Amino acid sequence: MSVPRHTIPEHFDTQYGWLAHPFRAPRTLRSWLSDRGSLTRRLKMRHADFRVKPVARGFVAPFPDEARLLGLPPKTHAYVRDVLLVGDGRIRVFAHSVLPRASLRGGWGEITQLGTKPLGEALFADPRVRRLGLTMRRIDARHPLYLAATRHTGFTGHHLWARRSVFCLNGHPLLVNEVFLPAIDTP
Repeated sequence: MSVPRHTIPEHFDTQYGWLAHPFRAPRTLRSWLSDRGSLTRRLKMRHADFRVKPVARGFVAPFPDEARLLGLPPKTHAYVRDVLLVGDGRIRVFAHSVLPRASLRGGWGEITQLGTKPLGEALFADPRVRRLGLTMRRIDARHPLYLAATRHTGFTGHHLWARRSVFCLNGHPLLVNEVFLPAIDTP
């Protein structure tokens, strides 16, 4: 039996408050939000001691807007991995990845074994992986991604900026959310 190929319309995310362009973001964040290259590579270039600190992983229900984007029924469990991207001893990014169970059988199985290895290196090293549209938005305490980021980082401000994109391998999606902390653009 073959697994159906997953298709996500490029415009879908923008229907739920995610923007295709960072024009509303502060100028200092725009290049971070819109860069289609590897965030891991960019952080490694800036911070010689770059590291990934896993803070949570396992099978849980994705946030409602993530489930809609991935075409998952509400409360369906998916593999979720939360990590902190740290450089020069400061948290720069909170990353939250969502992998539907069907995608585990579609080529993404090794993702569950990354540990402290960066997901970005795995994504950008495999020529079979295709990145769909990149979207961004300002998130605050009304959004579950903000609540997850603040729980793991201790951030106490009013809002944060995040970006997300879906990566596909053999037609199977992996959603990657990256929440930028204020330290992102400081030495």
